[in-house]
Amino acid sequence: MKYIMLIYQGAALERQAQLPADEQKQIYADYQAVNRTPGVTPMPPMGLAENATTVRVEGGRTLTTDGPFAGMKEAVGGAFVLEADDLDAAIEVAARVPAARYGGAVEIRPSEVYW
Repeated sequence: MKYIMLIYQGAALERQAQLPADEQKQIYADYQAVNRTPGVTPMPPMGLAENATTVRVEGGRTLTTDGPFAGMKEAVGGAFVLEADDLDAAIEVAARVPAARYGGAVEIRPSEVYW
């Protein structure tokens, strides 16, 4: 089964920035290890949420807003696709994502086709 893994940074980036350099290097290595996990298809790194542009269409008009959509407390900081046997295996990989340890979260969604 394929799972979409959404990484929510939350306070993780701020907490990680306060760590000593050697611990920050370990976090980078941990992300690289997740990316090399069999079944993981990494996504290119995302830019910062404050550099985002949000697009909506209302009444046939395209509206843009600087920054992320503010309807959620934690901005998405990245994502990857995981091919795993079951949800338990996906949870094991999600628990290895550094953001989950430093105040963020990883949301797991089964990949489904609706059309």
